[in-house]
Amino acid sequence: MWGPWGSGEKARFQRAAGVNVVGNTVKIAVEGAAGLAFGSVALLADAAHSVADLVASAVVFVWGGSRYDDADETHPHGHQRIEPLTALFVGATIVLLGLLLLRESALGLVGPVEVAASPVLVAALLFAMADMYLLYWYTERVNATLGSTALTALAADCLNDIYTTIAALVGVFGLLLGFPILDPVAGALVSVLVVYQGVEIARENVTYLVGAAPPAADRERVTAALRENPAVEGVHDLTVFYDGTDLEVEVHVEVDGEMTLREAHDIETELVTGLRNLEDVGDVHVHLDPSGVGEWKDADDARDRD
Repeated sequence: MWGPWGSGEKARFQRAAGVNVVGNTVKIAVEGAAGLAFGSVALLADAAHSVADLVASAVVFVWGGSRYDDADETHPHGHQRIEPLTALFVGATIVLLGLLLLRESALGLVGPVEVAASPVLVAALLFAMADMYLLYWYTERVNATLGSTALTALAADCLNDIYTTIAALVGVFGLLLGFPILDPVAGALVSVLVVYQGVEIARENVTYLVGAAPPAADRERVTAALRENPAVEGVHDLTVFYDGTDLEVEVHVEVDGEMTLREAHDIETELVTGLRNLEDVGDVHVHLDPSGVGEWKDADDARDRD
């Protein structure tokens, strides 16, 4: 039913990334052919911008799916950081795209480049917009159940392509109406938006890559899940941080010191399993402490004060 890629999460991810590769290739071919045929610098520039998008979607297709691979000897904690790394690449590509568009817009304000107005140019631009919108819609639809930061970045890239194509379309209509200045003005406004979105995508994924702390709500739901277990008498030294897009949890939990080792093992298993069942939680490390007994580090601190 789903072809050679199957229907699992990795298969759906790679299918979405592959569709992005095809969609960008088609856009480049249509705009490039029309631009060459009519000598339109605007269409050739928009097609050239999509080459960067094609590279970005190809990188996501090749690398991004590794996020769904199991841990192995070379990646004992799994491959979760591959996905934000690919998304960071997409964000950097978007920023570069926006800066190039801003440069072209600035040059156009100094000396606008004439574009030969033709219905074929308008048709090619409208096709490119429809192509990118369908690509955006499909990517968002697939990602609704995957929550992939890499696919989110590709979807944002599709929107950026729509904006840049609109800028080119405004320029063509400006020529038809006798206002060629509309092309560089629209391009400058769109380029600022493109750069901003690229920076936001990069900033979010840097957070995932450096192991930053998640929002306070994530820490609170981890604590709540631990305290739901009746055997838990206290929680301390809780650390929650990003391992890729997953959350990794390290925590000390206080329990009755008189329970047997087997009972303690069963409690630890319950706690680890419960936390791993929480949304977005990956690795969990639980250390059991007998309640009422101070930590070794507290004793060291006391000796240091003496």
